[in-house]
Amino acid sequence: MFYNIDYLLFMAPAFLLMMLATWYVKSAYGKWGKIPASSRLSGYQAAQRLITAGGLYDVQIEGIAGNLTDNYDPRTKTLRLSQGVAQGSSVASLAVSAHELGHAMQDSDDYFPLRLRAAMVPVVNIGSYLGWILIIVGLFLNMVNLAWLGVLAFSAGAVFALATIPVELNASARARQLLAASGLIVTDEERRGVNSVLNAAALTYVAGLLTAILQLLYFVSMVGGLGGRRRS
Repeated sequence: MFYNIDYLLFMAPAFLLMMLATWYVKSAYGKWGKIPASSRLSGYQAAQRLITAGGLYDVQIEGIAGNLTDNYDPRTKTLRLSQGVAQGSSVASLAVSAHELGHAMQDSDDYFPLRLRAAMVPVVNIGSYLGWILIIVGLFLNMVNLAWLGVLAFSAGAVFALATIPVELNASARARQLLAASGLIVTDEERRGVNSVLNAAALTYVAGLLTAILQLLYFVSMVGGLGGRRRS
């Protein structure tokens, strides 16, 4: 019902941007993951130094499986680094470590957009699951109001994607400042590398936002069409 040729055509811009973002991330990380930072510190060692420099003494570091699965968990004050980032001493490793510590700094500063995004997680999880059900049932039973309720629930995902953008951009800005202030990044080449890696990551969030918005608009058009048929 949902995934037909119309859906694929409607979502084509998002699919293309997501493919571009994925390629950009792999290209940037692949390039700068081979260029050692002048500090010769691993991502784990850099994170330890940045934790001290930023006064983030309650932040713990642990490993996580996967590739570029690095994240910061504000609930447990835990920075999780993938093996490639933790053990690598490249410009890319330092950029990724610093970005995640940017989130730790947001947590320490009680950064409102981060708190807002965290508060939205339960709503988004429920909305993304319940929204599908309400839309399907509403369309199947020709119940417009129920389908619109599903669209409203599903829209939480788009709002969450929008709220993610300033959080991630701010974390990257903090990462650049951390790396510069600590002396871990000193050359123009290293700064270009850090910017390339962080900009590539930012593009993925933009692609995610476009995907969420287009999905929402697609369902709006479907339910709107159902309402039009009922009035005719």
